[in-house]
Amino acid sequence: MMTPYKPQKALVTGGAGFIGSNLVHLLVEEGVEVRVLALPGESVQNLADVQSRVEVVTGDLLDVPSLERALVGCDTLFHLAAIYAVWLPKPRRMYDVNVTGTQNLMKAALRAGTPRIVHTSSIAAIGTPPGEAVANEEEAFNNWDVASDYVLSKYISELEVARLCREGLPAVIVNPAFPFGWGDIGPTPTGEIIQWLLRGFPFYMGGGFNAVGVQDVARGHWLAALNGQVGRRYILGGENVTYLDFAQRASHIAGVRAPRFRAPEQAFIWMGRIGEWVADHLTHRTPMAAESSVAYTAGRSLYVDIARAKQELGYEPAPLEHALADAVRWFKRGV
Repeated sequence: MMTPYKPQKALVTGGAGFIGSNLVHLLVEEGVEVRVLALPGESVQNLADVQSRVEVVTGDLLDVPSLERALVGCDTLFHLAAIYAVWLPKPRRMYDVNVTGTQNLMKAALRAGTPRIVHTSSIAAIGTPPGEAVANEEEAFNNWDVASDYVLSKYISELEVARLCREGLPAVIVNPAFPFGWGDIGPTPTGEIIQWLLRGFPFYMGGGFNAVGVQDVARGHWLAALNGQVGRRYILGGENVTYLDFAQRASHIAGVRAPRFRAPEQAFIWMGRIGEWVADHLTHRTPMAAESSVAYTAGRSLYVDIARAKQELGYEPAPLEHALADAVRWFKRGV
């Protein structure tokens, strides 16, 4: 393991969001001076208890001068800001923010000479091996036929960061799995799964995924800043679980009845297809499910290996039940 780097003053983009706010709390606990980049008018309620210890500046990933101002005096950049959604009325916005915005920020950091960067990618940028095989960081992206705009935008933005690393960008890449826990203000698509279960959704599908606590993901970002190798990616995951196992465990913690009926994966895809059509043509609001998102998950085993993060970063996620209990408490309080 390399000699640890210790951030002194960090800029966190997306610091008011789900993973970002958990990271900001951790950085404050670690004694780091924190500056958060927030959109004009963006809610920072997740930072209310540390607001006196955090500097919030307004800016936009598409406004380069605002990024240059925000980077002044910072020795570390944590880039978490992105659109994480299953559907948008104008999908181009996903690429503008997640890809062009990342390019803008990384080039600004290069010009500013920022010595340490942690870029938040996603396991969406990693390929999926056949069957129930487990993917690691070397699995080449292969999900072209089922990739949503979100998945593609995260893959392309990671490619750009990796390219800039070859030109001298001092960035470490982290690839969070599906996070759950406190502060899911959106809610994110993962948080919506908890909401469905709380409402008694009766169906489940085959396949599985890797679920992880959001606080573990935040800790993984910190460890990546301390110990990560420039240009290298690290999967920040938790536990590989089937969708049924996950639903049963979360439902037990919530005290609600778990899903009882397995629906064919095609039924979920049709539900997403209908939901997406209604959103596109009638409501213009986010549907309960979108075809492109369901196609990526339904009946597939999105399992990952976290050995590299454990060995090179010192990453050790807590039992998944901790995160599920936090998520249930968060959504039960009506947020």
